[in-house]
Amino acid sequence: MIRLLRNLLRLVAIARTLGRHGALLSDPFRDAAPGLAWVLRRLNNNRAPGRPGQRLASALQELGPSFIKLGQVLSIRADLVGDEIAADLAQLRDRLPPFPGTAARAIIEAELERPISLLFSRFDDAAVAAASIAQVHFAETPDGRQVAVKVLRPGIELAFRRDLDLMFWLARLMLRVQPRLKRLKPVAVVETFAETVALEMDLRMEAAAASELAENFQGDETFKVPAIDWDRTSQRVLTLARVDGLPVDRTDAIRDAGIDPDRLLQHAANAFFNQVFRDGFFHADLHPGNMFVDAAGSLVAVDFGIMGRIDRQTRLYLADMLIGFLNRDYRLVARVHFDAGFVPKTQNQDLFMQACRAIGEPLHGRPLNEISIGRLLAQLFAVTEKFQMETQPQLLLLQKSMLTAEGVGRVLNPAINMWELARPLIEQWMRENRGPEARLAEAASAMTSIAVRLPTLVRDLEQTAALVAQGGVPIHPASIHDLVQRLLVRTDHQLRPVWAVLILMAAIIAVLALH
Repeated sequence: MIRLLRNLLRLVAIARTLGRHGALLSDPFRDAAPGLAWVLRRLNNNRAPGRPGQRLASALQELGPSFIKLGQVLSIRADLVGDEIAADLAQLRDRLPPFPGTAARAIIEAELERPISLLFSRFDDAAVAAASIAQVHFAETPDGRQVAVKVLRPGIELAFRRDLDLMFWLARLMLRVQPRLKRLKPVAVVETFAETVALEMDLRMEAAAASELAENFQGDETFKVPAIDWDRTSQRVLTLARVDGLPVDRTDAIRDAGIDPDRLLQHAANAFFNQVFRDGFFHADLHPGNMFVDAAGSLVAVDFGIMGRIDRQTRLYLADMLIGFLNRDYRLVARVHFDAGFVPKTQNQDLFMQACRAIGEPLHGRPLNEISIGRLLAQLFAVTEKFQMETQPQLLLLQKSMLTAEGVGRVLNPAINMWELARPLIEQWMRENRGPEARLAEAASAMTSIAVRLPTLVRDLEQTAALVAQGGVPIHPASIHDLVQRLLVRTDHQLRPVWAVLILMAAIIAVLALH
């Protein structure tokens, strides 16, 4: 009862804030709850300025940390909110007034269990950046190193816990009131949001992400990651080397420093490609505020709270899909979607190929600087939804990251397409992973694996057949069928055809022995 009352009061406050900004939506409730739709229309300020997405972003900014983060999550879910609103939410900047430096000192001392005078010879109370979850202070260690110290906001965990409870309650209420909203998966959206926030509120996870990214680029002077001070890092405190450089979007200052923006664009293209395709681990929030240029002309990334991972099979899918679009081979594009299991086998592959053609054909003949791979992916996801493609969170995050990277590229030089700059790396990766040599190596590896396992498999089959022939443990044919199915499911995808033949032979022998 107390929870219900608390959520209702909070919901009223949220509705008033959304209504004041003209961000209340009544259409989803028009049929199922016309009374509620009428109330929402009356509360909504129809004279509020801006597009719907801009009004929603303003309301979320006022509602505080949890809702700012929710807006950022929704910015990569164009399938839920539409392209225009998603684009406006992507501009939602995570900035809040700072909390006092005395509170930051108290949190640091409690977390690291040492007086701040022993941890730092200097600690600046004024925050240099303040976001919804944490803020950053500059400091100096006793051995003279300049560092940046990130500290979680006081009470932020409790605030998020309460808001998440409300969001889960509201998501389930939406499904009861309007069952057709089930396709939008509101509960799953909140679950994803909760997982994201849980990771961001453990700064040790951010430190680990930065460390992994730095390891991936070890020896590469074009892209750097600040070193982590693990001795001064904990769940609520993160200390890393201070970045001394220019924001990547200050092109005039970069030129004045004698650094070529086109060279930086080449570095940015290479770094993003290597993160996604070479490593499968990428910084998912590389907007201009999170990327700097140091005096040597190297790119330096900060803020590793939002990272993405893509497994090798998905990277190969992306490569084949992009090759298909570039070569106008829409049957290939369709086939890789079906082979990857992203589109159900029950769908019509020819119709899906036709939909892919509708996306790809308008791109051909256009200047390279006008082609956006990020927008291509967005259009593809919008189309695949009509073919019952399951949402792929890792690809949605990649699509958002590509759009952000392209935005940085346009700032540095709007006349150059950053993906064209990465072409040599792309071609090399394709040769190594999708060329004839790579496919031959895969086939050889599969055959070697089969050859290694075959003696064991034959011996097991002989023992099983002998046991059955001698009247051993009786086996019902239905059990054999079930075993075959399980083995087929668990067997590696590349080896299924060969294993299927071997298993089928074993099943036939066993069934004959029963008779």
